[in-house]
Amino acid sequence: MPSVISSASNLITSVFGIFMSLFNSILAVFQTILALGFDVVNSAFTIAQHLIGTVLELFQGVLGFVAANFVAIGVIGVGYYLYTTRQQGRRVVKK
Repeated sequence: MPSVISSASNLITSVFGIFMSLFNSILAVFQTILALGFDVVNSAFTIAQHLIGTVLELFQGVLGFVAANFVAIGVIGVGYYLYTTRQQGRRVVKK
């Protein structure tokens, strides 16, 4: 009889072990899905961060270009103003 009792005990232990392994596998799958979700969200935020940085660098370049053009136009305008005021002083009135 001891072999039957030990066999039944081993069977119950094995069945319990199977269910525990199945439960651990299900938890591992959920953990993997959760980790995948976190990685996707993290990747989306990283992409958004790089996209915003690229747009800001582009606008910084565009704004710098526009500002340089305004400065160049201002320098040309001041030069034209000085040139015309000096030319008006040198004009000889011909009759």
